[in-house]
Amino acid sequence: MSRSLRILVLVLLAGCGGGGSTPPRNLDDACSIVSQRPNYLRAFEKTERRWGVPVHVQMATIYQESKFDGDARTPLRFALGVIPMGRQSSAYGYSQALDATWDEYRVETGNRSARRDRINDATDFMGWYMNITRERNGIALTDARNQYLAYHEGHTGYARGSYRAKSWLVRVAGEVDARADLYAAQLSRCR
Repeated sequence: MSRSLRILVLVLLAGCGGGGSTPPRNLDDACSIVSQRPNYLRAFEKTERRWGVPVHVQMATIYQESKFDGDARTPLRFALGVIPMGRQSSAYGYSQALDATWDEYRVETGNRSARRDRINDATDFMGWYMNITRERNGIALTDARNQYLAYHEGHTGYARGSYRAKSWLVRVAGEVDARADLYAAQLSRCR
């Protein structure tokens, strides 16, 4: 195979690789998101049926965590401003689940082949996690604000009120709640 043909094949393969996790356009419009990615809506609805977490709560959480980017990762840390020292955490994928929490999910649900960069698995994870939050912390599945605080801080951190010392996080949780309300209103018109 000639060099130019190999380069062309590599370019074409590279162009095909990330298509499933490329974020949709217009993330401020739930109808646009589900119109562009019908598989997202199927995943959200399946999770709502299985776990009871409303579609708009899932969507607002995923927006905040990854902006619907299945390959999302936390930023790199640098020593002396230039030497890469690894990522800020192991959070990855649509749901930004940490390695240990993801492994716990896979074991407890029996979904050992689950991947964080697949929307179906990411939404199922969120449903599982938010149900544990409801059981342990008494937070309704419809309460996007407090579900997000517990999602970010962990069940124990939320119970201890660790978020109270983080005004930026309380502000972000309010934004998640507002986005959930926006998405709910939009979805009621287009579903």
